[in-house]
Amino acid sequence: SPDGFRWTKKGICTRPSDEDDGGCARCNVLPKASFQEKQGWSFTDDGYIMFYEGVSKKDNKHRIMMAESDDGFEWRKKGIVLDVGTSEDSWDYGGVGSPHIIRLDDGSMRMYYTGQGGDGTTAIGTARLYVNDDEDSSATWKREQAEFALN
Repeated sequence: SPDGFRWTKKGICTRPSDEDDGGCARCNVLPKASFQEKQGWSFTDDGYIMFYEGVSKKDNKHRIMMAESDDGFEWRKKGIVLDVGTSEDSWDYGGVGSPHIIRLDDGSMRMYYTGQGGDGTTAIGTARLYVNDDEDSSATWKREQAEFALN
């Protein structure tokens, strides 16, 4: 869109496949960026990262997946980045989706997402991206336990 108000459809950019064979939905696209302690976030990296909701036909559960693109039109799927809760008592055992990512001033990234319990109830959760200190600098999204108080 040249003005941010009128949009033109350009076609499908990703289709269901292996892990998301039941469908793809609700994406959040971010420009690739790097963080430097003194300069903050730098958006000079080329390309984009997409976080989206993928559905598995095996169990009909929604999972948060990631894809990368150099141009925003052709995407390479990278797989599941946040899976459903591990036990039937988990508040997000029934599925996770609707990812929204924010970059924080300390160089970290946080994801807000919806979760569905086994009983069908929904809630909003948060996860933080942790970069591993291994050779390939892989990263892992880990759930955070949010605390709040009503005054």
